[in-house]
Amino acid sequence: MVFITDEGSEFDAPLDKVWKLNQAHSTDAPKIHATGKNYKSEMINENTVITSWESDMQGQTVKTKMKFSIYFPVGLAIEVLEGPMAGSKFFNYYTPKGNKTGVTVVGDFKSPGMSDDQIRQAVFDFLEQAFNEDSTHLKTMP
Repeated sequence: MVFITDEGSEFDAPLDKVWKLNQAHSTDAPKIHATGKNYKSEMINENTVITSWESDMQGQTVKTKMKFSIYFPVGLAIEVLEGPMAGSKFFNYYTPKGNKTGVTVVGDFKSPGMSDDQIRQAVFDFLEQAFNEDSTHLKTMP
């Protein structure tokens, strides 16, 4: 396992709008994250959702399934249930900064057959893509 901390990113939106974005993921994921397809979300209870999707990874279709535990307004605990990073666990937490919101990700990541450096690179690539897509979608939200 590789422990990763990614801090210093900021959404150009207040915390309440970031939470609206988090809620929109269960219904609008294809609009927010167009690189994925066949999104499915299942509410387990008022604070837990399991979401799965397919994406292209090096020319192959890969299914990913994640469990999101919602701790409004602090953040999200995320467990990767299926996919190349299955067994990884991480937490996104938010820091209100007026009209901006800081986001920090911390967690343990693993992937069989990948070196620690490859895991680090894959995680940072995933986080950057998700952050950029979320940031873009936030600009379209009222």
